[in-house]
Amino acid sequence: MTSWFLWLIVGILSVIAGFVAFANPFAATLTATLMAGFMFTAIGLLTLFSAFRDQGWPARIWAFILGVLLTLFGINLIANPLEGVLGLTFAVAILLMVIGVLRIIIAFTSVAEGTRSILVVSGLLSIVLSAMIFANYPWSSAVVLGVFLAVELISNGVSMIYLALDRRAPKNA
Repeated sequence: MTSWFLWLIVGILSVIAGFVAFANPFAATLTATLMAGFMFTAIGLLTLFSAFRDQGWPARIWAFILGVLLTLFGINLIANPLEGVLGLTFAVAILLMVIGVLRIIIAFTSVAEGTRSILVVSGLLSIVLSAMIFANYPWSSAVVLGVFLAVELISNGVSMIYLALDRRAPKNA
């Protein structure tokens, strides 16, 4: 079995997992929250470990404080996933609003001359998504993270399938 076939299997499994997440967005939301909790805990513990390896006391102190905060945040998400869902959904809504506003601001700079319209549309879409989350908050918390996870799994799966099929096909030089 070659590597392209493994990519294909991973892609298909990712698409299936995405549709399962769409079928039960609340379970996917809890799963995403728990995954985030475990990741924050792991990152916090690694940061704590690195604090003792940093050079100089200021770096050690800041790494230690950051490590403690990340670890406590992760443990809190794991211990209280429903509260975590509320907090993470609120954070996502704020980030979408900030990103949307920044995209619109960037669209009217000289840097974005050729992509102005797509940046404005993208920024407005982020702002609308944020407003939709806030308009139904806290009830939107039950599904928002799960839907985002589902979309990401499907997008990832389609990309992996495409990559696998591209690698399988013989290249004509």
